[in-house]
Amino acid sequence: MPHPAPRSGAVSPRPHGHGGNTPPRRNGGQDSPPGNDDGMIDVVIRTRPQTRKPAMYKVLMLNDDYTPMEFVVHVLERFFQKNREEATDIMLHVHKRGVGVCGVFTYEVAETKVTQVMDLARQNQHPLQCTIEKD
Repeated sequence: MPHPAPRSGAVSPRPHGHGGNTPPRRNGGQDSPPGNDDGMIDVVIRTRPQTRKPAMYKVLMLNDDYTPMEFVVHVLERFFQKNREEATDIMLHVHKRGVGVCGVFTYEVAETKVTQVMDLARQNQHPLQCTIEKD
């Protein structure tokens, strides 16, 4: 009768009384009943857990005609850890092209950053808009 395949990380049952640290015997032996040589050996299957990298999302800043450029630079420095030069480059890109990438993050981080930017913009009465897009 065939034995079911062991589950991942499980040890298959030892036939004929094999103990915990006793090596399996292929041709019977003292631990096997006389005349019973089924050729079974023990197998331990070890698998690594399958982990996928999380999906990444771009935080996009949209241009408008009212938010001061200096405020946009401040937002990029504060929430996206950009230095003055990087922040200025992104701000000019947004100004000229209408949209620009502030950074790429996991969904939760991207969503939090969008909320932080939008909240600060509203507190300062600026219509600045940010959104997220799958990378």
